[in-house]
Amino acid sequence: MTDIKKVVLAYSGGLDTSIILKWLQDEYHCEVVTFTADIGQGEELEPARAKAQAFGVKEIYIQDLREEFVRDYVFPMFRANTIYEGEYLLGTSIARPLIAKYLVEIANQTGADAISHGATGKGNDQVRFELGAYALKPDVKIIAPWREWDLNSREKLLAYAEQHSIPIEMKRGKQSPYSMDANLLHISYEGGILENPWAEPEEDIWRWTASPEKAPDKPTTLELEFAKGDIIKIDGQTMTPAQVLAYLNQVAGENGIGRLDLVENRYVGMKSRGCYETPGGTVILKAHRAIESITLDREVAHLKDELMPRYASLIYNGYWWSPERKLLQEMIDGSQVNVNGKVRLKLYKGNVIVTGRMSESNSLFDTSIATFEDDEGAYNQQDAEGFIKLNALRMRIAAQCKNL
Repeated sequence: MTDIKKVVLAYSGGLDTSIILKWLQDEYHCEVVTFTADIGQGEELEPARAKAQAFGVKEIYIQDLREEFVRDYVFPMFRANTIYEGEYLLGTSIARPLIAKYLVEIANQTGADAISHGATGKGNDQVRFELGAYALKPDVKIIAPWREWDLNSREKLLAYAEQHSIPIEMKRGKQSPYSMDANLLHISYEGGILENPWAEPEEDIWRWTASPEKAPDKPTTLELEFAKGDIIKIDGQTMTPAQVLAYLNQVAGENGIGRLDLVENRYVGMKSRGCYETPGGTVILKAHRAIESITLDREVAHLKDELMPRYASLIYNGYWWSPERKLLQEMIDGSQVNVNGKVRLKLYKGNVIVTGRMSESNSLFDTSIATFEDDEGAYNQQDAEGFIKLNALRMRIAAQCKNL
């Protein structure tokens, strides 16, 4: 791609993208436009601007996308109760389509010839960024330095940074820092001792959550109010989507909630071990299932559970902008019209305990039918005999055939 004159780089100011900025200038002799998304990573973003300016970048985009991230990506995902391979709450995965969207928009605004990212050639993020970009701009050109250069280890990257006077935070002598990714939903850790799946993570790796052993001895009680499947109030206080997640991160983290150590199957074919902290998301998932338990029809709830693994895989593998994910989202959102009400929770030493759920207008829980006391004719228990016999008919016939 020798005709590249301007590139939009997804830029964090961290190790990889700081090196990529310099590398693009030297290898492609092109102008670099930087885009830094504030999606709640909890870091000061102005240093990224200063670093970009130091390398002569003239067009620098730093945008606060926290509300859009939670409102349009995180909340829709949790309406489906989404988890990947039974554990992972998709904190990294769900941020990538938003970043891809803005890379394309800024490329269109600035007349850039290509976009670039810092995802490695071994990981999922390259797929997520690029599938999103192609879906939104079919003729987009993409530069993925990790698939081109020979800086194929963290040690080589640190040496390159030192050679070109690129400042790197969290440098531990010659030891590489963990590869970390953070946003308002989670923070992840990979590399270092975590590459041995038998090695226990060091306690000081965790940044957002207290150790369950050291969490408060007194539980924290929360009351969450839902409207159409989304949390709109906490303890009676109206909050925006980003405020909801930020607050839940804080209180859940203090109570030792949200740590996860797993080995997952990457889309590119390998297994990968990572550690994650998702305190607020862990609470949202538990609470959402609780409010659905009294507001969703049984078959609708079961159908959602059957489709959820496919939906989770679409997000994990980078197909957020695909027609099939959009179709599933329409169905999921349609199921949430009556998911309104309140859930009461107790947070205690790593546990999220549901202690109550109610919906004034949409509850399908009928006490007069479910009661163990006198139901005054609301339910005829004799009807169950015919129901059972009809459902047993095929098995009785099969058993009779075996006995012939």
